[in-house]
Amino acid sequence: MTNADLVNEPVFKAIAGELAAFIDNSDLAGYNSNKFDVPMLVDEFLRSGLPFEMKGRKMVDVQNIFHKMEQRTLAAAYKFYCDKAIENAHSAEADIFATYEVMMAQLEKYPSLKPDVDFLSEFSSYGNFVDFAGRIVYDDKQQEIFNFGKHKGKTVKEIFRIEPSYYDWMMKGDFSLQTKQVITSLRLRDFNAKV
Repeated sequence: MTNADLVNEPVFKAIAGELAAFIDNSDLAGYNSNKFDVPMLVDEFLRSGLPFEMKGRKMVDVQNIFHKMEQRTLAAAYKFYCDKAIENAHSAEADIFATYEVMMAQLEKYPSLKPDVDFLSEFSSYGNFVDFAGRIVYDDKQQEIFNFGKHKGKTVKEIFRIEPSYYDWMMKGDFSLQTKQVITSLRLRDFNAKV
């Protein structure tokens, strides 16, 4: 997409309510969607002042299934599974149709895959992320820990207790709005637990 393609199109905020109603409580699927599309969508809803709750939704990332099975690009997956070349690769419409065909071919090719959203969501996920960017993850005790920087592997609760300025640094830093929402929620939860 170019700027020229968007000249006469509404800004996200203008259609956010209609889009939220259209999506409703649907599960979400896409190609590289767990790392790109869904975090971007959530951040855009937050910028528009609309909450977009992901709890209870399943996410199926067809790219993760492909990478676990073959480790290639969407164009290679389309060629491999469907024996076709993508016309207009990287256009949203062409990529969506190719992604759908690849997923259907994956289900046919791999008997171990189940045509079930719960199964595919679990299978296509990489990691036990608390936020979509993977900055905060769950450890083996289901505690939220940092997954980056100088405090990698340390619990969020402990770091915010001994170094409260780390929260402020993250809030002012170049982190996604959803990551900031998650750390704020964790901070408030831990604060309320003390009271």
